[in-house]
Amino acid sequence: MATTDIAGIEPVMGLALIGAIGVGAQWLAWRLRLPAIVIMLVAGIIAGPVTGLLDPRAVLGDLMGPLVALAVAVILFEGGLSLDLHRLGDARAGVRRLVLIGAPLGWLMSALVLVFVAGLSWETAAVFGGIMIVTGPTVIAPLLRQARLARRPAQLLQWEAIVNDPIGALAAVLAFEVVLVLRAGHDAAGAAGLVVIGIMSAALLGYLGGRVIAYSFRRGLVPEYMKVPVLFVSLLAVFASADHLLHEAGLLAVTVMGLVIANADLPSYTELRRFKEQATVMLVSGVFILLAAGLDMEQVRALDWRAGAFVLATILVARPLTVLVSLLRSGLPMRERLFIALTGPRGVVLVAVAGLFGQRLAEAGVVDGARIGPLAFVLVLSTVVLHGFTLAPLARAMGLAGKEAPGLLIVGGSRFTTGLAETLHKAEASVLITDPNHARLIRPRAAGIPTFYGDILSEAAEDRVELMAFGSLLAATSNDAYNTLVATDLAPEIGRDAVWQVARHKDDRPRHSLPTQLGGRPFGAGRTLDAFEELIEEGWHFRLTRLTEEYPLEVWRLKRPDAIPVLRIGPKGELRFVRDDEKLRAEPGDRLIALLPPGALDEAAAARAEPEQPHPAAPLP
Repeated sequence: MATTDIAGIEPVMGLALIGAIGVGAQWLAWRLRLPAIVIMLVAGIIAGPVTGLLDPRAVLGDLMGPLVALAVAVILFEGGLSLDLHRLGDARAGVRRLVLIGAPLGWLMSALVLVFVAGLSWETAAVFGGIMIVTGPTVIAPLLRQARLARRPAQLLQWEAIVNDPIGALAAVLAFEVVLVLRAGHDAAGAAGLVVIGIMSAALLGYLGGRVIAYSFRRGLVPEYMKVPVLFVSLLAVFASADHLLHEAGLLAVTVMGLVIANADLPSYTELRRFKEQATVMLVSGVFILLAAGLDMEQVRALDWRAGAFVLATILVARPLTVLVSLLRSGLPMRERLFIALTGPRGVVLVAVAGLFGQRLAEAGVVDGARIGPLAFVLVLSTVVLHGFTLAPLARAMGLAGKEAPGLLIVGGSRFTTGLAETLHKAEASVLITDPNHARLIRPRAAGIPTFYGDILSEAAEDRVELMAFGSLLAATSNDAYNTLVATDLAPEIGRDAVWQVARHKDDRPRHSLPTQLGGRPFGAGRTLDAFEELIEEGWHFRLTRLTEEYPLEVWRLKRPDAIPVLRIGPKGELRFVRDDEKLRAEPGDRLIALLPPGALDEAAAARAEPEQPHPAAPLP
């Protein structure tokens, strides 16, 4: 007979429930366009303390702590994989300052707030203040994805969160060891030496682990289908070994390991990172549900007004002062410094590590050590809710985020793409044309269209092109293979359903057709770029038309029987290319961009019949 937990749920069912609630909360947040972290916290609290449906400790028992620790290790490793030094660019100086100056200064400021505002002892404040250095990569990543933040402040926040996470945990370890030494009267120098040796050993383990993985993958010593399993096993081995030497040092080891692999220029690095990102989404969901469902509401109710004052002082005083002092004379614009100073969400690592050290302090005889856990959760909950709802509006207000209705990134300069870009510009949609051939950008530049000269897949493009400003991509160069490469490579960044590609030559023949997972979505009823260019040369022109109740799609079709619909713009600015002329669906409020044959209507008739005027394609040179 299957054993059940306190809530009457079998362990297997409990694990399934944790996964379903976590992933379901993320999906619901996506549908409602709300911060995913907030939805997950609310869902976990409802499933745990409110309804009693889920009791994580009863489901997992003694395994809960190790499982959360391993999940945090994987999350930090994935974060380390995103720390490519080649892509840091002009954010390098700011990141260095936030780590070298911000970490110790943040430790000091947090300890002062804990003592003079929260009313904790210096022993507890020293330990908890070290933990408060962390800003939570588990929270930062979803928030940055939702806010569509500009590249440099996004890099600064991401690097600070990932690098300072293990530093904060190790600072807590160091402070805790000092507290034990002072209370027991042991040799302080010897204890400090053991901590330093543990930290150096963990860093060395992470470095060697990363180098071994990079060497074996580059030399072909591991087959492709085994690379992810080997990476996972190596990650767990490095984490466990470092953690055995010094508790919480495993977090440093896996971060260093990810950093080494990220900068090893591995051919399979992109695939590894994307798989780890998907695993991280699952782990973040599960960990947040576990921690929220396992919250002890009695401890939270025991908090007094000092807890609220502590949260306010941390958000409005400690964090801003730390960042502004760290970035003083860094060359960053003041608006970016202010934005980073006002952004400091805490996440899983803070709650997990704080709960562990709070228990250990209490066991060591520090009376107020038990207050660390509830204070940590209140801080995480407050910052997650605050930044979850204010980060995107604040970024837009300060000019550091993309538009609500992002536009179109066009790869390939031509008469067709220039005319389409001009029409989109008239529709107030952002558009950028990129091309590695300088001559093909002459026409769009003459038309006033923003351009980027270079390969969209290059590192220069990663530094200079803000992909977050574009919600759709059109690959429309004269090279079918390059179009397919661009669409396939950028699809995970932009979204596969928003990446489009002009039809390939001979794509209807079996020996030339490609699998559906390669390339972008087709449009234009199978017309190639050459076919569109021929229409432009014959005098066809783009026209933007707004559909209304009085002028619906059916009427437009009657008045425009020869028109070729190219793009539909939704009421909120969303862009959808028309795949099949005959299957076009559009509602009142939508706008259509179509190609009309020469002489379709004279100007007077056009002015009377439709609400918007024809927009000619770019003139021939």
